[in-house]
Amino acid sequence: GRQSLSRLAAFISGMDTFQIEISKSYTVVEWREDLKKTLRIAGADDKPSVFLFSDTQIKEEIFVEDINNILNSGEVPNLYPFDEKSQVMETVRVAAKKLGIEMENPADLWAYFIEKCKQNLHLLLCFSPIGDAFRERLRQFPSLINCCTIDWFQLWPADALEAVAQKFLKEVELPDQQRDSIMEVCKTFHTGVRALSRQYLTEAGRYNYVTPTSYLELLTLFSTLLGKKRGEVSSAKRRYEVGLEKLGFTASQVEVMQSELTALRPNLIKTVGETENLMSVVKKEKAEVVEPKKAIVDEEVAAAQKQGDAANAIKQECEEALGEAMPALEAALAALDTLKPADIKQVQSFKNPPPMVKLVMEAVCVLLDVKPARLPDPGTGKMINDFWEPSKKLLGDMGFMDKLRNYDKDNISPKIIGVIREKYTSLDEFTPANAAKASSAAEGLCKWCLAMESYDRVAKIVAPKKAALGEAEAEYNAVMAGLEVKQNELQGLMDKLADLEKQLEQSMQKKENLENEVDLCTKKLERAEKLIGGLGGEKDRWTEEAARLGLQYINLTGDMLISAGVVGYLGAFTTAFRTRVIGNWVELCKENMIPSSANFSLTSTLGDLVKIRDWSIAGLPNDSFSIDNGIMVANARRWPLMIDPQGQANKWVKNMEKANNLQVVKLTDGDYLRTLENAIQFGLPVLLENVGEELDPSLEPLLLKQIFKQGGVNCIRLGDSTIEYSDAFRFYITTTLRNPHYLPETAVKVTLLNFMITIQGLSDQLLGVVVAVERPDLEEQRSELVIQSAENKKKLKEIEDQILHVLSSSEGNILEDATAVQILSEAKVVSTDIGEKQKVAEVTEQEIEDARRVYKPCGAYVAVLFFCVADMANIDPMYQYSLPWFVRLFVRSINDSEKADALDTRLENISDHFTYQLYTNVCMSLFEKDKLLYSFLLCSRIMNSKQQLDMQEWAFLLTGGVGVKAESVDPNPAPEWLSEKSWGEILRVSSLPNFNGFSKDFTENVKRWKGVYDSSEPHKCKFPGKVGRATVPFMKVVILRCLRPDKVVAAVTEFVATVLGQGFVEPPPFNLEKSFKESSGSTPLLFVLSPGSDPTAALLKFADDMSFSHKLSTISMGQGQGPKAQVMITDATKSGHWVLLQNCHLAASWMPALERITEGMKPDTVDPEFRLWMTSYPTPVFPVSILQNSVKMTNEPPTGVRANLKRTFQLDPISNPEFFEKSNKPQVFKNLCFGLAFVHAFVQERRKFGPLGWNIPYGFDDGDLRISVRQLQMFIDENEDIPYEALKYAIGECNYGGRVTDDKDRRLLNTVLERIFQQNAMGKNFALSASGTYFIPDEGPLESYIEYINSLPGLSSPEVFHLHENADISKDQGETAQLLASLLLTGSRTEGAAGQSEEEVVMNITLEIIKGMPPNFDIERAQLKYPVEYNESMNQVLCQEMLRYNKLLSVVRSSLQNMEKAIQGFVVMSSSLEEQFRSMAIGKVPASWMKLSFPCLKPLSGYTKELFDRLGMLQSWFDVGKPAVFWISGLFFTPAFLTAALQNYARLYKIPIDEVDYDFQVMEMDKNKYSAPPKDGVYIYGMFVEGCGYDANKQVLCESIPKVLHVPAPVFWLQPKKTNDMKEFQHYNCPVYRTADRRGVLATTGHSTNFLRYMRVPSDMDEYHWTMRGVCMLCSLPE
Repeated sequence: GRQSLSRLAAFISGMDTFQIEISKSYTVVEWREDLKKTLRIAGADDKPSVFLFSDTQIKEEIFVEDINNILNSGEVPNLYPFDEKSQVMETVRVAAKKLGIEMENPADLWAYFIEKCKQNLHLLLCFSPIGDAFRERLRQFPSLINCCTIDWFQLWPADALEAVAQKFLKEVELPDQQRDSIMEVCKTFHTGVRALSRQYLTEAGRYNYVTPTSYLELLTLFSTLLGKKRGEVSSAKRRYEVGLEKLGFTASQVEVMQSELTALRPNLIKTVGETENLMSVVKKEKAEVVEPKKAIVDEEVAAAQKQGDAANAIKQECEEALGEAMPALEAALAALDTLKPADIKQVQSFKNPPPMVKLVMEAVCVLLDVKPARLPDPGTGKMINDFWEPSKKLLGDMGFMDKLRNYDKDNISPKIIGVIREKYTSLDEFTPANAAKASSAAEGLCKWCLAMESYDRVAKIVAPKKAALGEAEAEYNAVMAGLEVKQNELQGLMDKLADLEKQLEQSMQKKENLENEVDLCTKKLERAEKLIGGLGGEKDRWTEEAARLGLQYINLTGDMLISAGVVGYLGAFTTAFRTRVIGNWVELCKENMIPSSANFSLTSTLGDLVKIRDWSIAGLPNDSFSIDNGIMVANARRWPLMIDPQGQANKWVKNMEKANNLQVVKLTDGDYLRTLENAIQFGLPVLLENVGEELDPSLEPLLLKQIFKQGGVNCIRLGDSTIEYSDAFRFYITTTLRNPHYLPETAVKVTLLNFMITIQGLSDQLLGVVVAVERPDLEEQRSELVIQSAENKKKLKEIEDQILHVLSSSEGNILEDATAVQILSEAKVVSTDIGEKQKVAEVTEQEIEDARRVYKPCGAYVAVLFFCVADMANIDPMYQYSLPWFVRLFVRSINDSEKADALDTRLENISDHFTYQLYTNVCMSLFEKDKLLYSFLLCSRIMNSKQQLDMQEWAFLLTGGVGVKAESVDPNPAPEWLSEKSWGEILRVSSLPNFNGFSKDFTENVKRWKGVYDSSEPHKCKFPGKVGRATVPFMKVVILRCLRPDKVVAAVTEFVATVLGQGFVEPPPFNLEKSFKESSGSTPLLFVLSPGSDPTAALLKFADDMSFSHKLSTISMGQGQGPKAQVMITDATKSGHWVLLQNCHLAASWMPALERITEGMKPDTVDPEFRLWMTSYPTPVFPVSILQNSVKMTNEPPTGVRANLKRTFQLDPISNPEFFEKSNKPQVFKNLCFGLAFVHAFVQERRKFGPLGWNIPYGFDDGDLRISVRQLQMFIDENEDIPYEALKYAIGECNYGGRVTDDKDRRLLNTVLERIFQQNAMGKNFALSASGTYFIPDEGPLESYIEYINSLPGLSSPEVFHLHENADISKDQGETAQLLASLLLTGSRTEGAAGQSEEEVVMNITLEIIKGMPPNFDIERAQLKYPVEYNESMNQVLCQEMLRYNKLLSVVRSSLQNMEKAIQGFVVMSSSLEEQFRSMAIGKVPASWMKLSFPCLKPLSGYTKELFDRLGMLQSWFDVGKPAVFWISGLFFTPAFLTAALQNYARLYKIPIDEVDYDFQVMEMDKNKYSAPPKDGVYIYGMFVEGCGYDANKQVLCESIPKVLHVPAPVFWLQPKKTNDMKEFQHYNCPVYRTADRRGVLATTGHSTNFLRYMRVPSDMDEYHWTMRGVCMLCSLPE
């Protein structure tokens, strides 16, 4: 609600809110532009505004830095370039001037701008406190705290949850009491899932967040689902009820209809008789009277018609003829209308008119019969006719125009028209056009003259015709008058006939109605029989269904509430957690009287069986967990984000949406947003796969479904563009991460679904695989049947829906609806037919299922193995294996395993073969330390699947019985050798069923158990008492966990070998050729590196063998190497070369690109010869998809001397017979070569013993051996004598010694070489170990050496390394702890400490330490009491020690005080404080203390105790004076103390200090015997001997007592002497270390941080013996 409330607050305050829009191309440039715009609005435009910024929008940390600057100073330095800054200042100057503030100085203007920004700009930062990013930002950018008002949004309180629920539920139709109950239940759901999420994190290590959004989702989903389901259920119920009503009505109608039919028949017979009589009367009347009369009248009508037609023809001719002249006449009259008096006047006024005017006027005068004037001709003098004067008179006549208009055109005198035609109209120039040239009046008059002539011509033709027309019409009228009389007579007859026919028609209608009624009644009876026959069988089922739906309707409230809870809250949980919480919810509904189903299931409440079957066909696993997930995908309002490490959801979505043109994209695709935009517009489904823990901010509008209307169309804004939103669009997201941590910001936007495959789902799939390979016919038939069955059920459902729809939509009586009954009959026939087919199919399917069931154990067994492999990813991020790879291996194993006739034997062969194949394949990619763990995991899971393993015993083995109540609290029967911890475990294990009474049995046989305890191989001993008689091998492992935890690994090895076979504890050797065969051009190969392993040489050799050495390109990854590698790979995929990418872990940022490249490598796009090789150290950033789809290998030296020797003899060059046999001194070479191989195994295997083996664990590798072997052969062949010294130097100082940096380790290495590289090695069976088990075999071929190596013990005892058997204890205890801790990681976690939070634990520790801390030493008092004296250097030592401890105390005290405040929230939890908090929470000493502290390996509790003891020692020295015996371990800087004692001696006897050193005299064990210091030197105590024992009687070093790792050293007298006066005696030069870690670095003082000095300790054995034992003395033990 942070952003919503921020916007609301801004709106109330009347401010505009600005928020940046993140797109894929949004960078710092766009960010800065947005900032400029925001600051300009606030500062320059003087508008109060809000800048809303969320942490999901932080694409780069520089964004937060800029925000920090604005908060701090109101501006971002150098944000505006000079020109833009000038514009801003100009805007500010103008704005300020309006307010009456005159400013011209740029500095003043800018300061004013900043001030306005501070006043007007409101920054609202919506950040989430979850995760490390928030804390880091607060530290880096302090203004986020100092300059902000912090409003921390707490969890919604109960009343808020209630208020929101009330608002949402108000609209839902519910009884008031139920509404209140639902409100309470919703609250409980919300708080319950919050608690469940904490439990989920504790037990499964998985994060899930419960937010208010989840609560709103619950309420919204509930109201939506309830409304939708109520509609569906009531509609379905109503349909069944209507169906039943119709069936009931039909049954009741049958009897009624039969009686109706009986009553109708007599009526029908009577009506038929009457109708026939009437028909005969009508027929007679018609034939005898009406028809003859009608014939006569018809003839006369025909004759009259002919006359009428003739008259009409004449009339038509007249009209056609007139039609020609009339238009011209009308045009002439129209032209007259256009003449104006002025035009006439104009013509009249002509003195000498134009000829054309005169001509026209003459024609007019002729037509109007106006006589011309007689005038003399000017030329001849003769009298001529002149029409101009009469014309003028005529024109002057007021009625001139009327004369023209009313001219009697029908009676023009032939004489006049003759003159007109002769003199005027025949002239070519007599046209209106010519007349118009003279005068417009002349034009109109000309047209009139021409029209009169034309009309007269036509009228002459028409006149005779008109006369003929008149005669014809008169005749026609006379005929028609006679005809009318006859027609009236006929009409009377016709009316009489019509009445008769009407009576007949009524009678016929009556008859037809009766017939219809009889027919309908008969048909209805038939339909009723059909309906009752067809659907009567459905009556019982429909009745049950209606009743069930009625009950379901009542239970919908509770069911939909739980369903909404499941969809809204439980998607991210595993099946066990879901089942647990759903059970609680069902009970909760019962308690609150909310009706719900007794056995809730999401499938029954929201599932659609037809749809679920389709999903199953599309690849959704068939278990309830996966089906529930599918239902959640279909019903959730938010888009699904599926956690899908095995790719099941991915496969399902791809198959399900294939037909809908699914678009598959990844966030790493360059154009994925474009694809998404197109899909949204066209309504296509999109699958976004392989997302990480963060989603692209650009997707936010889509995830939040921020849809808006624009132009009446739904739209959404994605990135920079607004696009149309299609309702058909669907969006799916998947991730392959096994355990992603999605922060609430992401989780609230999607529906998180845990799609990790379940064992039931996988069993079903693998059953399909094994049957498909073994019985392909069966599996094919089953697949077809499944599809056919799904189709049948779908059709049956559709037909039932159709039947019910027809019944419910049929109005009135169904029996009258023939179409409806026909549809129902046909539907029922089809339904019956499909039903029969379905029954047959189901029988066949059952037969197939029965045949498949025998293979079921194999599927279930193999599924168990997959989960073993999948759980290995919890141990190391590189142990990733995909399901497709697993299935391919399984199929290969089925084909390769031994065939057998008996099915049980065959299945056993498959299981055994695959188990071993899987073991060898997975072992290739495991580190040595995890191979036994994997075998044991396989073994235990297999036994558990067969109910052969007690899971209580298994839990006890892993945890030591934490939380198990002890059977009794009997006292320890043997405290002298049995620790209290072991006895406590024995008591706890005795409460387990198989161990009942074990503690009592142990007490009774305690002496015999002592024998087991003391044995060097207790796992091989026969146990006394009842346990010894038990046949369960696992019990021995559990007992050794209590008694000898150091031997658990050995016991586990034996246990696995007993249960699974010896092969499962002997991992296969590294085989590059086999791995290569597993790969292809599209399947890369990956070497997982470990310290000291370098597979490059092996790969180069293999490339050489494959003739690929010239085609192998190598690149070492690192900064900037990615693009080069990409080019290399691209070229190699085309040319078929090999590419080796070394150290991929160094190119973390390039890994997504590498993932893209490998995904693009398809078999059809790469050369089959191409191979991509990679090497990488384990890293969580390595792409999971590559890990799952590549061939992984580890090339570590195997554990155990035998395995190491075996591997050495399989490595080049020793494995090459040519090299091995070519020496000219074969015996010498082979003996020393075997000796060197033993040294190689020795130096590598000794690392397992930690500091006892080597101070520093060096990465000796095959390269050291390879060069040494070649040098060995060269030195032997090129020298007459065997150059032992040269060999020892080359190997011990150069090849192997070149890695050794510690002089004590160099001493050990040279001692080993000294013991082997000697003349005696040429003798027969030269012993390499004290027992003689390991020796140099007789000279022979390579095979003889391998044969001898195979005969050696699998487990190497410490004597091989010249160590005491106790050395195994600490090593084995470490291995046991690691094995059990790793096994815990593969399963569930255990509970934390007594319900305390981390904060409470750390606070308690902090307060406890502060309480016990003494004040700092008073150095001034110490210096006054112990001043610097020439003869007493120890005073200075005391003051310096106090000073050092003061520094440490100050740091410890201040950090603890700050820690207390930080936990209470008074100060910021800085990074150093947080580091300290983390350390203290796990009981570790904080690194900030260790920087100023004395070396110490103890945990926090032991460290604080030691610190207080040391402070107490110094306080005692200060209070009482110099002690008689110094606690050497309590000193901070021991070299100063040792030097001071020498200095006192040198100054006392005036001897140069460089001529003096210590002689060491061994004293008594008890320091209390020495009450006074020695005359010279000092007594010291407090050291411990490691690696051997100490004989107090003889005062010499001796062998260790079994199982005693450290013994206290005696008091030593460090006696200063001149070096010349030192006496020689048999001794061991024993190194003294501060801690058991032994390794140290040189400090600035020139002293080691750990090694103090050598001390000569008396010994009755050779020095090499103790050197090989790794003997030393320690000042401080690890706790």
